[in-house]
Amino acid sequence: MDQLFSNAIYLVTRGLEVAGIVVIIIGIVFAAGRLLTRFNNPDAYHELRSTIGRAILLGLEILIAADIVNTVAIEPDLHNLAVLAGIVLIRTFLSFSLEVEIEGRWPWQRHPAKAADTRTDRH
Repeated sequence: MDQLFSNAIYLVTRGLEVAGIVVIIIGIVFAAGRLLTRFNNPDAYHELRSTIGRAILLGLEILIAADIVNTVAIEPDLHNLAVLAGIVLIRTFLSFSLEVEIEGRWPWQRHPAKAADTRTDRH
């Protein structure tokens, strides 16, 4: 029974890893296709970077989930938890960096339009 559980968790983990990679690849292909159809658009490059960045963000989130499942369910010892913490820290830093690159602001900052709406509602 224990071996069956380990094999199932292993397959789930590998499936999540593959899903994360596939999301990134599909996002890049989709962004390239959009670039080709909107090549004359002056914002095409910005849209390309934004679409690829969002695909990478989603893929990173799925890969983090795979690492958590793998570490917690299969090998929950102190060394593997420390490795997981390092991986999550690096991927979280990458996620924040991509978010700043895409949006031009920190994730916890309000969108400029929303902040302006909030200020006008008070008066």
